[in-house]
Amino acid sequence: MAKLFLVRHGQSQWNLENRFTGWQNIDITALGQLEAKKAGKALAKESIDIAFTSTLIRAQHTLEIILNEIAKPNIPIIVDAALNERSYGNLEGLNKDETAEKYGVEQVHIWRRSFDVAPPGGESLKDTYDRVIPYFENFIQPELDAGNNVLIVAHGNSLRALIMYLEHLTPAQILEREIATGDPITYQWDHNKIIR
Repeated sequence: MAKLFLVRHGQSQWNLENRFTGWQNIDITALGQLEAKKAGKALAKESIDIAFTSTLIRAQHTLEIILNEIAKPNIPIIVDAALNERSYGNLEGLNKDETAEKYGVEQVHIWRRSFDVAPPGGESLKDTYDRVIPYFENFIQPELDAGNNVLIVAHGNSLRALIMYLEHLTPAQILEREIATGDPITYQWDHNKIIR
């Protein structure tokens, strides 16, 4: 039996500024660093064999802090864009409140919280799901099947897509799911399936 740990990166500068971040390469804040340390403390007694993260600095920086906190800085780390945050396209960099004023609260809510409606030039959660899940099945699941404990440090929406898959949630259920920064989610993996 193996374990799978999911961690959403610590607060980023644009989280703090209430901006759509998406694929923009924004680092974590001082609070984000503290959240990463908190995640590391929560994982301190766990054995982690391999880690996966996105190409974005906020996830990589969070992972680095966690691995230093658990004294495992040299485990294999696999970096892949498949785990990147959902792209918000033309909304990236815009303040969320100002965007709601420009396009209307209801339209922005649809872009942010519907499963298959993408913002202009961006991705829907379904699009994110369609890149995260094949990557999980092809590269991460084999590690779990081999008995390795896996840590994934990624983003709110890429993790939401993965949780939807792992827990067999409907689009309506996953859209209600909030994922806290720096708060590890743990799954037991046994014979190709999750036991939680």
